[in-house]
Amino acid sequence: QVQPAESVGGVVQAGDSLTLSCSVSGGTFVGDDMVAWYRQAPGKEREVIGTITWDAGSSHYADSMRGRFTIYRNYHENRSWLHMNGLKPEDTAIYYCTMQRDSVVYWGQGTQITVSS
Repeated sequence: QVQPAESVGGVVQAGDSLTLSCSVSGGTFVGDDMVAWYRQAPGKEREVIGTITWDAGSSHYADSMRGRFTIYRNYHENRSWLHMNGLKPEDTAIYYCTMQRDSVVYWGQGTQITVSS
């Protein structure tokens, strides 16, 4: 079964930038797939960061995420990327990549990002 797989996160300093990647274990991104990035901070509900359509590469962001987060995809590398600028301690969370295909959403296992002040 296909499953998105995020790259390993880690601990960064406030103000740093970090890029996560997402690939598909057991398969590849294709045509009408939509990739989404989410995060869940400690004690908070999971929230969407944004999405990108695989074929067209069209990205959209939650209002609260617009500006410091950029989602893109590399068609030939078959990966999506989440680039984060100016990280803050409140960005500490588990970050997830998802893939929606034929109305089914597949979730990655998530990767922890910790931003220290």
